[in-house]
Amino acid sequence: MIKQVGDTPILPLHRASCHCGAVVLELTLPDGLVSPRRCDCSLCRRKGAIVASVPLAGLRVVQGAELLTLYQFNTRTARHYFCSRCGIHTHHQRRSSPDQYGFNVGCLDGVNPFDLGEVPTSDGVNHPADR
Repeated sequence: MIKQVGDTPILPLHRASCHCGAVVLELTLPDGLVSPRRCDCSLCRRKGAIVASVPLAGLRVVQGAELLTLYQFNTRTARHYFCSRCGIHTHHQRRSSPDQYGFNVGCLDGVNPFDLGEVPTSDGVNHPADR
């Protein structure tokens, strides 16, 4: 678990937002960032985001829910959300763990994901649900 990224402490209740600020999330992160990762599936390798996960109850949209656009592909199980104004991916309901949201670490207030250093990559090309 990661309790600080660069100079920014990861708060137990941490805010996140898209680039334009229209969409604001509140994340419950009592253990900080747990297992931040990249994914090499066709969508994630294009968006390039580092994600971490929270239980569904650990993410709340506090502003801009009406501006979130849903994108689904392939099995249409995962639910990827992005801001319809600035296009930033904020979070997604995970395919491999539908009881969790993956959130874009780069959207966390005060966090520069490049300060994480090396981040492991999950094998999304050979997704566990496809086996």
